Amino acid sequence: MSGRFTSEGIAMKLSFARAVAALVVLGFAGQAAAASPIGTWKTIDDETKRTRSLVKIYKKANGKLFGKIIKLYQQPSEPKNPVCDKCKGANKNKPIVGMNIIRGLELDDDEWGGGTILDPGNGKTYSCKIWIEGGGKKLKLRGYVGFFYRTQYWYRVK
Repeated sequence: MSGRFTSEGIAMKLSFARAVAALVVLGFAGQAAAASPIGTWKTIDDETKRTRSLVKIYKKANGKLFGKIIKLYQQPSEPKNPVCDKCKGANKNKPIVGMNIIRGLELDDDEWGGGTILDPGNGKTYSCKIWIEGGGKKLKLRGYVGFFYRTQYWYRVK
């Protein structure tokens, strides 16, 4: 083979380079989609370690994330269709199923923050941030009061 470049050789190398670039871009897009918090998540009770609820996280047109409880897993001794009797304001005595508990999270690098989370068990609202771990299968959620925080892990439901 001579050291000269042919138009066929250059075209073939460019086609190969474009194909590789496209695969790289698609690979990163797939990872980004898998790492999105948008979807349905199973919550676990901190004390009993039982599945407590399903929360659907979604993005509004303004780009902020919100999350609402779509199902509760209750014990027979718990009231049917519970309401948030400890909540204040608009959520006072409203059904917990269907209630937005995550509000206004904004993307900041690889985590979502700047919003709040409501604990319907005690009616309190906390500053909140979330990020994805475990290849998109685990959501780490941290609620803050000042410098103090509590962390929970939620698990993606397919």
